[in-house]
Amino acid sequence: MAKAFGAEVTVFSTTPAKEKEAIEGLKADHFINSKDEHQMQAARGTLDGIIDTVSGNHPIAPLLNALTPHGKLVLVGLPEKPLDVSAFSLIMGRKTLAGSSIGGLKETQEMLDFAAKHGITADIEIIPIDYVNTAMERLVKSDVRYRFVIDVANSIKAE
Repeated sequence: MAKAFGAEVTVFSTTPAKEKEAIEGLKADHFINSKDEHQMQAARGTLDGIIDTVSGNHPIAPLLNALTPHGKLVLVGLPEKPLDVSAFSLIMGRKTLAGSSIGGLKETQEMLDFAAKHGITADIEIIPIDYVNTAMERLVKSDVRYRFVIDVANSIKAE
């Protein structure tokens, strides 16, 4: 989506194997392995904004460090545990930490229209309902690209 808006896009991931997919498949301009201290150090103060989609527990400080002054970190994932955020890094860095949920019907329709206009689709794996437990196990192992979608219509058996 960001590329369609004309943004320069950097993908962060803890999985180095996702680099090729990020650059070639998602058309990102840059890839950063967030477990690599050298890459994270090189990213310090370089990004105007970050949309954090991670729902798992993860450190926020390295992402705040990657922001420029007046940079914004917007959380859309919902980690289980409270965030550990240094007020000092926000105040002294003149940075903003915000959250956002899904939009209402109007915003959702605008997003879908924009995606259709620009040929943007979701990367999903369609699964039958009886695969849900296995899918949950795979989620824990980070073995999914990028969302599971349950095919309810073809999972319900006629009686």
